[in-house]
Amino acid sequence: MATQIITGRLADCLSQRIYPARVIIQNSLVIAVEPLPDTEKYTHLPYILPGFIDAHVHVESSMLVPSSFARLAVVHGTVATVSDPHEIANVCGMDGVDFMIRDGQRVPFKFYFGAPSCVPATVFETAGATLDSRDVASLLERTEIKYLSEMMNFPGALHEDPEVMAKIAAAHRLGKPVDGHAPGLRGEDAKTYVRRGISTDHECFTIDEALEKLSYGMKIIIREGSAARNFEALAPLVDSHPEMVMFCSDDKHPDSLVEGHINQLCARAVARGSDPLNVIRVACVNPVLHYALDVGLLRPGDPADFILVEDLVHFRVRETWINGQCVARLGTSLIEQPADASSMPGEPLSPDTQQSFPQRASTATGQTQHPQKIPNLFNCRPRETADFAIAAGMDEQYRFPVIGAMDGQLITAKIECQPLRENNCWVSDPANDILKIVVVNRYRDAPIARAFIRNVGLKQGALASSVAHDSHNIVAVGVDDESLCRAVNGVIRHRGGISCVTEDLEMVLPLPVAGLMSMEDGYRVAELYTQIDQAAKAAGSTLRAPFMTLSFMALLVIPHLKLSDLGLFDGDGFEILDLRS
Repeated sequence: MATQIITGRLADCLSQRIYPARVIIQNSLVIAVEPLPDTEKYTHLPYILPGFIDAHVHVESSMLVPSSFARLAVVHGTVATVSDPHEIANVCGMDGVDFMIRDGQRVPFKFYFGAPSCVPATVFETAGATLDSRDVASLLERTEIKYLSEMMNFPGALHEDPEVMAKIAAAHRLGKPVDGHAPGLRGEDAKTYVRRGISTDHECFTIDEALEKLSYGMKIIIREGSAARNFEALAPLVDSHPEMVMFCSDDKHPDSLVEGHINQLCARAVARGSDPLNVIRVACVNPVLHYALDVGLLRPGDPADFILVEDLVHFRVRETWINGQCVARLGTSLIEQPADASSMPGEPLSPDTQQSFPQRASTATGQTQHPQKIPNLFNCRPRETADFAIAAGMDEQYRFPVIGAMDGQLITAKIECQPLRENNCWVSDPANDILKIVVVNRYRDAPIARAFIRNVGLKQGALASSVAHDSHNIVAVGVDDESLCRAVNGVIRHRGGISCVTEDLEMVLPLPVAGLMSMEDGYRVAELYTQIDQAAKAAGSTLRAPFMTLSFMALLVIPHLKLSDLGLFDGDGFEILDLRS
């Protein structure tokens, strides 16, 4: 391969210097970094810095398969992700993890996957698969698996559950880090959790919690995704603890990924007054060192992974390079979209599917389309309106425990409200923003779990989604049972997707890969997602990201009140509530 020379102002956060330099590349490696004299001569040149790394992300939440995710991410200077395939593992088990690894290998991007530690996340929900400690140990033995993914079962870690401890021990035996997940854990419990050898947490939502965990030696990953947004609370850590902090998105929908990625957090941190070199360390360097990633840091002998940005204020990316290959330039991805058939094996798309949101393979690259086996697990029948009714008992004054959704947070409030009572049934009360929420088991026919939620804001229709952390049953919220039934059946008909229905509208974005992801070009998925997001807001939702927030209403490991397919779950008492009707 010919020698390539990149000239610019090198932002070297390891030596705490910014200086003009030539980066010389040969055979995908940096072979030399040569400082240049006469600083003034080079002030017009872009800055050279290591590529951005998302230190904790579920690629599945982008609704894109890894190869499509990469096409969008490189435009914003992202060269690698620390990716937890927990979502698809809950649906398809080991086959799902294998799919993510194989698909990621089809593009010049650095996906570093973890071994999911909690599949299923709890015993209080129905998932599609189980990964026990032997499965996790087998995954950790693989070179593609870099770490043990977030240990959400912090009660199990605290009380030395044998399966939990076996998974942690397997990671330690192989010298691979263990990611944490312990929202609100403080004091002696937090100390014990860290002593188990759990080294990160991305769930802190107050600065005091983060500082306490830092004092115990835990690294803090500052999260800013489509729903959970903790950057403003934790941003001071960039300068106070620059060696102990990383950035992540955790869960990011496709429309958000089109707009930006880790580069946005860098710009916001500098705008708040952070030292740009500290920001670069947090965004680019710390994940490489913590997870021992094969990502270059602009040192001789490193892989030639780097980006060119216009300045260290806005971090507008001119070029992204991975292994000596330019993969994005001036806002355009140079990674080609792999061409695949996108319908499920043996099941062509029905006409009504194509009339809603067409799910098709990209032909932009001119490649021949070839069928690809798409993992999925959907074994439930269409439902009837009567299945969603909640019969009212004799107590006309009964007050329900109601989920209080919080915009920009995964946690919920636990409140008590009385829904409307009509025809001896409890029904939604959109005038007071008390709506029925349901979870439908997608793995087998079972009774529908029903409850109520506040702060969604819908005035008409319903929303439904098979993206429902962590077990990915179907979660739906609506103003009446007929709308709920239509929205849920739209998802079932496509064996996965997100749907929005109103009196005169029915939209479905199919997600045929495990009911979580599309094989469509990422920009097309983002466009379609924007349309259905706008439809949800036109129906009255006041949430910034209605479908992302909805997807977390079944996430039992985040307090305080959530709904699983088995019933209303109290995250503080860690139990299913016995509701009377």
